Amino acid sequence: MKPAITYELLHECKQTGARRGVIHTPHGDIQTPVFMPVGTQATVKSMTPEELKEVNAQIILSNTYHLFLRPGHKLVEEAGGLHKFMNWDRPILTDSGGFQVFSLGKLRTISEEGVEFQSHLDGSKKFLSPEKAMEVENSLGSDIMMAFDECCPYPSTYEYTRKSMERTTRWAIRCKEAHKRPEDQGLFGIIQGGFYKDLRKKSTEDLIKLDLPGYAIGGISVGEPKEEFLDILRYTAPLMPKDKPRYLMGVGTPDYLIEAAVAGIDMCDCVLPTRIARHGTALTSSGKLVVRNAACEKDFTPLDPECDCYACRNYTRAYIHHLVRTNEILGIRLLSTHNIKFLTNLMDRVRIEIENDNLATFRDEFYRKYGYIK
Repeated sequence: MKPAITYELLHECKQTGARRGVIHTPHGDIQTPVFMPVGTQATVKSMTPEELKEVNAQIILSNTYHLFLRPGHKLVEEAGGLHKFMNWDRPILTDSGGFQVFSLGKLRTISEEGVEFQSHLDGSKKFLSPEKAMEVENSLGSDIMMAFDECCPYPSTYEYTRKSMERTTRWAIRCKEAHKRPEDQGLFGIIQGGFYKDLRKKSTEDLIKLDLPGYAIGGISVGEPKEEFLDILRYTAPLMPKDKPRYLMGVGTPDYLIEAAVAGIDMCDCVLPTRIARHGTALTSSGKLVVRNAACEKDFTPLDPECDCYACRNYTRAYIHHLVRTNEILGIRLLSTHNIKFLTNLMDRVRIEIENDNLATFRDEFYRKYGYIK
């Protein structure tokens, strides 16, 4: 049986070793490295599917935890699956709900069987296990579904992290056994191990034995210093299979996206572009722009003169500043459109620079222009 998800390596950057590839999915090909916008509740906040296509979103994420609670996976299945439910005909990735459950803190109890937790909506008791997560994700019908894992808080002791990592591996085995649709949905394993390299190595080796169609690095970019993030990223990525997609979870700032590509990562996701849009901030080629600030009140230039998105082609900083200050929804929509387009444009450029064996040079130039290097 042919796997639902396959990876094709097209080129490796001679400067950095970064990968230029294609992920083949049931709902189309994904050019990598790629940034994936997050549509937690079966929608990327404030944006229509048509607008997402216009900004070249190749694949979007939805959240198993939230859709499990509301409207319920059975309703989505009855609607014909997540693609039909939300009118999106390109690839979808669903996370397992693990990160959301573990972020509930005292509202959840972890056991070998799974996690009992209180719904953040009404306080009712719910239960997620590897088997239940697979049931939900199979019902949703995403192209890529993530295994149910335990995400350690930062910092955590070695012993706690070891036990958590080993449980994640056991849960991945149970996920594979419970997965009912391997012919049209690819199950990815999640490498854990906190900030301990021997645990990262063990987690990677154990998950590779399961021969899953893809693998992710979880449990970093969780509040640690950038130096620690880069250290674990650069250590773990080369351990991952070369012939399968490599996914770094929860990363969306321009510098982290570029560093991920340099390290050999194919996929990244983050809520950042729409979240900062809701707070009146734009990503631009010269750094973050807080449009809410008074400096934009009489600025009749585009958000970013180098951007070709709908917002930059048609509106000024002054107008969007006015929308944000008056809490008009259009302000959030325009900033969200721009921020996602900025990141998809960035990854378009990263792919070109990999093909030209020039990614390290581009990174240094981008950092100087963006203000990362003084």
